[in-house]
Amino acid sequence: MAAPPQILRRALCYVPGSSPRMLTKARSLAADNVTYDLEDSVTLSQKPAARAHIAAALALGRPAGVREVAVRINAVTSGLVEADLKAAMSAGALDAVVVPKVNAAADVKFVEDVLAAAGPAFAATKVVALIESARAVMDIRSICGASTGRLSGLVFAAEDFAADLSLTRTPGLQEFLLARQTVVAAARAYGMPSAIDLVCTAYKDPEVLERECADGAAMGFTGKQVIHPAQIEIVQRVFRPRLERVREAVRVLVAERKAEERGWGSWGLEGRMVDAPVIVAARGVVERAQLAGIEVGGMWKEEEGTEPEGHGEAR
Repeated sequence: MAAPPQILRRALCYVPGSSPRMLTKARSLAADNVTYDLEDSVTLSQKPAARAHIAAALALGRPAGVREVAVRINAVTSGLVEADLKAAMSAGALDAVVVPKVNAAADVKFVEDVLAAAGPAFAATKVVALIESARAVMDIRSICGASTGRLSGLVFAAEDFAADLSLTRTPGLQEFLLARQTVVAAARAYGMPSAIDLVCTAYKDPEVLERECADGAAMGFTGKQVIHPAQIEIVQRVFRPRLERVREAVRVLVAERKAEERGWGSWGLEGRMVDAPVIVAARGVVERAQLAGIEVGGMWKEEEGTEPEGHGEAR
């Protein structure tokens, strides 16, 4: 079993493409992902101007504090997608395209085909799909399976999903449990590095945001959509691997080296069984910690005395 490739998208921060002021401000953000938006935050009459604003922003290159710049286009079935992609690709390179309202495999395939036809400049451009409807949840296997390898993240969009099912959003988010778990499971099953959770609409309440982040992280999400710059710090802190979890992972990997030398396929550590899935998970934690700027080198030295415990066939 291999761990998915590590791309850090703790905060996926939307910036309205219709606002030159906000696009300029976004260049000073420290965020894993900034997504210039052509969809929900832009009215139909503003979309042509927003495309021009985004093209100009992309021409400036990736901001220093941002790991990934993406563009959220309009839905493939909207009649606007060709013009959106032309603007998004105008700078000659693009980290990712965020595709909303993905309801079928054809939606992913269309965007991937456009990127592939554009040539080597877009060979590394990733696709991130928003899951926003009952149909998308039910057809998520075909959506994920249609990708040629560019699909690197799934995003759960709660507001459109609630509208589709006539649900009322509650503070506990129980009404979204099945859909959220499906998104996380599908992202992991298809080897994607990102499963991005719903927007916290109470953007002025840091306690609600922190609670939602902790809930999402516990469910397996790797990040969260952000609609205000003030949310970024909390989101990226909560979705950063906890130091005790990183140290635990380092201990597993230190012991794993020694167990490998002894020919042990499974073994124990502090009374718990360790086998291949645990080791894969530990490697993922350490990789994410390093991407998040956590100094891991010192932990390796401090834990170098960790020993595996033989049991069963390992004895």
